[in-house]
Amino acid sequence: MGVPHPCYIALDAMLFNSIPFLFFFLPAVLLGIYLIGRMGRTPALLFLNLASLFFYAWWNPKYLLLLLGSITFNLLCAHAIAHAKRPSIPMWIGVCGNVGLLCFYKYLFPILNSFGSLMTPEHNFGSIILPLGISFFTLTQIGYLVDLAQQDATLLSPVEHVFFVSFFPHLIAGPILHHREFMPQVFAKRDFRLDWNQLAIGGTWFIMGLFKKVVLADTIAPRADLLFNAPANQPMFSAWCGILSYALQLYFDFSGYSDMAIGLARMFGLRFPMNFNSPYKAQSIIEFWQRWHITLTHFITLYIYNPVAMAINRSRLDAGLSIGKKALKSFEGFTRMVCVPLLVTMIVAGVWHGAGRQFLAFGLLHGIYLCINHAWRTWAKALGKAIEATRIGRVFYVVLTLAAVILAQIFFRADSVPDAYAVIRSALGLHGLGAMPHADHIFWLMIAAFFAICWSLPNTQEILGEGDRPVRLQWRPTLAWGLAISATFFLCFVLMKPASRFLYFQF
Repeated sequence: MGVPHPCYIALDAMLFNSIPFLFFFLPAVLLGIYLIGRMGRTPALLFLNLASLFFYAWWNPKYLLLLLGSITFNLLCAHAIAHAKRPSIPMWIGVCGNVGLLCFYKYLFPILNSFGSLMTPEHNFGSIILPLGISFFTLTQIGYLVDLAQQDATLLSPVEHVFFVSFFPHLIAGPILHHREFMPQVFAKRDFRLDWNQLAIGGTWFIMGLFKKVVLADTIAPRADLLFNAPANQPMFSAWCGILSYALQLYFDFSGYSDMAIGLARMFGLRFPMNFNSPYKAQSIIEFWQRWHITLTHFITLYIYNPVAMAINRSRLDAGLSIGKKALKSFEGFTRMVCVPLLVTMIVAGVWHGAGRQFLAFGLLHGIYLCINHAWRTWAKALGKAIEATRIGRVFYVVLTLAAVILAQIFFRADSVPDAYAVIRSALGLHGLGAMPHADHIFWLMIAAFFAICWSLPNTQEILGEGDRPVRLQWRPTLAWGLAISATFFLCFVLMKPASRFLYFQF
């Protein structure tokens, strides 16, 4: 992800891993909901809305007006959709308005500056601060408007709508919420009385995420920064140390944030969808995207892939062409019905992360990976299952998938495509092997230990009894677990770095 483009630089936010949040904001909100929650659902939502808006305003008070303006615009569009004879018209107005806002802040100035640099190297149109969390609260509202137009969602009151969009655990970096997954829980609650069991589970979940961020991700981050901040002419050993360090930093940073968001929601008796499920254990790129940023995968599948695929299928039917399994096994049918929607979807997903060509390359690479993966499943299904049936074959699949993911991550992290190429040239040994300094020895040991954690230990939801399989290391509300979690929190407090932001905050 690199040093953010000037238009991406934001002022300090109230981070989950900060003293103001941990010791002032969160205790005050929990105390407030303890006192107000029993008064009923509406007073509790009003209190949480005010707390969430304060949480956002802490970053930059003037951008609170932007968030409120976005919410107001979408509220008006939602009411127009609910009462229109042709709901598709206000729906498209709302979608275009949201996309336009996103494009203005995220893409306009980088694109203008790219064209300006073609004219004269010194020409610059300036920059603009990217509002914190704009991608997440915009996508949440786009999905809601589309679902409402398709009668898959109910019209929310202003208080409910503000809560749905701005509830502070997901406001900054997700997960991307869908109305049908989240709001029925809110409707079912008569009040927001605190449940001590949910507080214990949520607090444990939060501290486990804090540990991943502070102790794991932030510890290994300096070695990744050392490479990507000066990517040219690095020796091969140093390049690979930086590349693998970044792969682990991104993994634990995003996993940590996802855990913390889920834990915070559970403290208030609400369940967020899983957003991270041990993706480095994936045996294919298809499985990787079912495990990594799960809510984004769900969103782009519902609102980009499915409409594109359906449009292609309708055009084939209109032309008298088949859309069945036989057609899928032909090169022409596979290309049009599988590759085209996959490439469109992943390019959009890549560009969603940023305006630079490196993000386009990231999305394109993953689109190509998915096409190859689907082609393998279509034409080599028997061979694929035979390989998967052996232990060595499964390990091979995991390593191959991770290698493909790491190649794309180089573009994801680099400041530009030329910088990504420089890192790849170094990783291929084109600038020599290089001596391994003492510092690199330490980081290589950390890399080995951190990958062992990824591959051999259960993830947070499995430890807390909400995973896909039972595990031996299972959390219980016991004194031993309480002491262990308390010691973990103390360690996080000691190692906490004031300037350490979550990587996904810049999106």
